[in-house]
Amino acid sequence: MTNQQWIDVFKDIGKKMRDELPSIINREGGLVPLGRGAGGDKTFPVDKWAEDIIISALERVHASGESFTLVSEETGIRQFGSGRKRVLADPIDGSNNAKSGIPFFSTSIALLDGDKLSDLSVGYVYHLAVADEFWAIKGEGAYKNGKRIHTSSTEDITIVAYEASSPKTDIPRILPLLQAAKRTRCFGSTALDLSYLASGALSLFATATSSRAFDYAAGMLILLEAGGVITDLAGNAIDAVAVGLERTVPLLACKNRSAHAKALDLLSKK
Repeated sequence: MTNQQWIDVFKDIGKKMRDELPSIINREGGLVPLGRGAGGDKTFPVDKWAEDIIISALERVHASGESFTLVSEETGIRQFGSGRKRVLADPIDGSNNAKSGIPFFSTSIALLDGDKLSDLSVGYVYHLAVADEFWAIKGEGAYKNGKRIHTSSTEDITIVAYEASSPKTDIPRILPLLQAAKRTRCFGSTALDLSYLASGALSLFATATSSRAFDYAAGMLILLEAGGVITDLAGNAIDAVAVGLERTVPLLACKNRSAHAKALDLLSKK
């Protein structure tokens, strides 16, 4: 399959989720956790429903002759043959928002040609609540709803998005970035944070807590293809990070290299 054909598969997944979402969100018992997924977080009915759609689509892809390994927040690692390709999926990124009725959550799916972030070839993020669709193919740019997108070219730090799963310890580590911003936002979906950063809506995104590859891989490629920069919080490259279920590194993602240098300078003075 070509990368464009993989994008088409991911788009079909997003459309099916969007069509079925109202009945799932409003289903009785939707706030009762089913247990914990392979990634360690609680699994809610909306997570299971979304992953079932992804797995069903991937089973059809495998039946057509493709071999790959799925790495998903809920199921964990599942082999579809013995190929080197990896599919990283966070069926619902922002499930706490989804179960709380906050319309900011997505499905995030990435395709890699190997087992490191440097092998990223396709990224797809779909904002299920408002139908914003982001995707990128390595070397071919990033898109939002079919239109090419680019990060902002300015150096100033205006709107900063962040993730703080443990605010007491996380916020002090990134406080200089928040203090330098004109506005701050904590949306609760890393994939969407990176995607909207790619579209020029944000200046940077930071998280002091180590993230898992399936949380940010798709958004990472979309951001890079739009002209952005993403490293760990100390400014180190993350291309060699292995993709799996374990937490990897805290992230610093910026709209361009000038803004990234400015952010690192702010963090060095804390």
